Amino acid sequence: MRRCVEVADLPSGGQAVRDSKAPNGPMLNFTRTEWQAFIDSVKDHRFGR
Repeated sequence: MRRCVEVADLPSGGQAVRDSKAPNGPMLNFTRTEWQAFIDSVKDHRFGR
C-alpha cells in the first residue's frame, strides 16, 4: 500500500505529519527543534536508501 505524507505547520512553530490517505488516523507532532533535526539528517543523507 502506498502512503502519502502530509505536513502542516503548527502555531507553536512545530510540524504535524500524517498519512493523507488516512486523515482520521494518527498524527505525529514535532517541535521546531525535532523537525529541524529531521531535516538536517535528510540533507546529510543519514538515512539508508
